Amino acid sequence: MVKANTLNRNNKTKFKRQDLVGWLVMLPSLILFAFFVWEPLLESIRLSLYSAKGIRLQEFVGLENYIRLFRHPDFLAAFRNTFLYIFYSLIIGFMVPIVMAVLISETVHLKSFFRVGVYFPNMVPGMATIMMWSFFFRPGNTGVLNILLSKVGISPQVWLNNPKWTIPLIIITMTWKSAGSTSLIYMAGISRISSELYEAATIDGAGIWQRVRHIIVPSIFSLAKTLLILQIISVFQILYEPLVMTNGGPNNASISLMMLTYNYAFRDFNYPMGAALSVVICAILIVLSGIYTKLTKDKE
Repeated sequence: MVKANTLNRNNKTKFKRQDLVGWLVMLPSLILFAFFVWEPLLESIRLSLYSAKGIRLQEFVGLENYIRLFRHPDFLAAFRNTFLYIFYSLIIGFMVPIVMAVLISETVHLKSFFRVGVYFPNMVPGMATIMMWSFFFRPGNTGVLNILLSKVGISPQVWLNNPKWTIPLIIITMTWKSAGSTSLIYMAGISRISSELYEAATIDGAGIWQRVRHIIVPSIFSLAKTLLILQIISVFQILYEPLVMTNGGPNNASISLMMLTYNYAFRDFNYPMGAALSVVICAILIVLSGIYTKLTKDKE
């Protein structure tokens, strides 16, 4: 009995030492996280409750900045457009990497070539990608897409200047840029599937669609859930694509919440309003993450 108590005491001491080592390893990351994430967030909350002249705080105004924000017509347009970005990104951008990963994984020859090919757009600088697609969708006779369509007798279109097409075309640009890297993540998940499952499916006479439905999709389901919420958070913070391609136009048809924050802070130099909107964006993302976690918690 005495030996057992001594052993338990030694195990607890060892556990505490290991725990201390783990905290020491994480300490630099925790300090950087607090300095670059929590401190700016708390400062934004404080700034949003004051009026300011430039960067100098003047007086406490409470929730007045939030009231002005919600009453501003640009907020409603940016709010609607941001969720439209998410909607089209889930329709266009979420399934494309999965399809690419499945097709390349099922390919027998030149698999490495296709992997490099789909990842290549991700190596292109983001601003260069936006400028390239801006020239591609340029209205009139000088746009690349209109030049190609003119060869088959289709008249030039306005593309990005058409409010109905602006957001989907921006999402296509983002998908071209990032789908390759996401598909590599799915390919890594597919590569971990046991070969015995494929052998059993082959013996049972399963075709490619049966393998995809009953083997691949269940195996990458948890990975897809994680990438889904990461994509929603990323698209919710879309900024420089509509800023460069359309400047939020035409008539606020492509302005996003992050772009509106940029306009408040760096165009109008109204830092309290920009801080208030950034706090609202943070709160919305927390709510969306909580709802998503609640809905998918019991799913298998």
